Amino acid sequence: MEIIINDDHQVLAKIVVDSIEAMVRQKPDSVLGVATGSTPIPIYEELTRRVEAGLDLSQIRIFGLDEYVSLDENNAQSYAYFIRQHIIEPCKINPANVRLLSGVAEDLKAEAADFEAAIKAAGGVDLQILGVGHNGHIAFNEPTSSLASRTRRVSLTEKTIEANSRFYNSVDEVPRHAISQGIGTILEARHLVMLAYGEEKGYAVKEMIEGPVSAMMPASALQLHPHVSVLIDEGAAKTLQKADFYKFEWSSKETQTLD
Repeated sequence: MEIIINDDHQVLAKIVVDSIEAMVRQKPDSVLGVATGSTPIPIYEELTRRVEAGLDLSQIRIFGLDEYVSLDENNAQSYAYFIRQHIIEPCKINPANVRLLSGVAEDLKAEAADFEAAIKAAGGVDLQILGVGHNGHIAFNEPTSSLASRTRRVSLTEKTIEANSRFYNSVDEVPRHAISQGIGTILEARHLVMLAYGEEKGYAVKEMIEGPVSAMMPASALQLHPHVSVLIDEGAAKTLQKADFYKFEWSSKETQTLD
C-alpha cells in the first residue's frame, strides 16, 4: 500500500490524473471505476482540463460503484446524475461505454448479476477510484459486510444516512437502501486509488491502513490488495503512527508518480 500525504488537494488530483492519463495512452479502451461525492471532484476537474487540452477519452469505459435504491438517473441526488454532470459530459466520454447501477431496476438481483457480468466482459476494472466513509465503508459496504461480498442490494446505517443528509432538505428524505459493488468485486480491480480528506476521516484512515483486517472496518480489506494508492491530507493522516515513514517513502521515490 502506497501512502501519499499532501494538504494540496489539487496536487493529489494531478497525481491521480497523471496515472489515468498514462493508463489511457497505453490502453485507449481502459476501464475506469469512478466514485461520487465531493472528494474526487478535483480529479474530474483536472481530467476535464486535460480533455480540453487534447486527451482523448473516447474509447475509455466507465463503471460506477453504487446507486441509491429508488432514485432514477434524472434525480439530482442520484449518483448517475453526478457522474453524468462531472465526468461523462465534461470529459466527452461515449455514453455507450458507461455502465452504472440502476436503483430503479425492477429486479435488483438481476441488475446486480448483469453488472458483475458486464465488468467481467470488459476484462475487469483497470483503475478504481474510491472514497471512505466515517465508519470505514467503501462504496455502500457498511460495517459487517463480507470481505468477499459481490454487487447486491444493501441497507445503509444511520450514521451513513445522517452523513448524507447534508445533500437533502432533511434526513427523512435520504434513501435507506442502495445497490452497491461488493468488497470482493472492488478488490478485483487492478489498481485501487483511495482518497480521504479531513480530520473527520482520521479514524477510518488509521484503521484502513494500520488496523486489523476486519468486516467491522470494510476499508481495511484494501490491505489484502497488491496495488493500492492512498492519497490523504494532513488532517486525515493526523492519527497515523507511521505518517513520517509514509512521507519518507514517497519523497524518496525517483518520480512522484503512482506505482
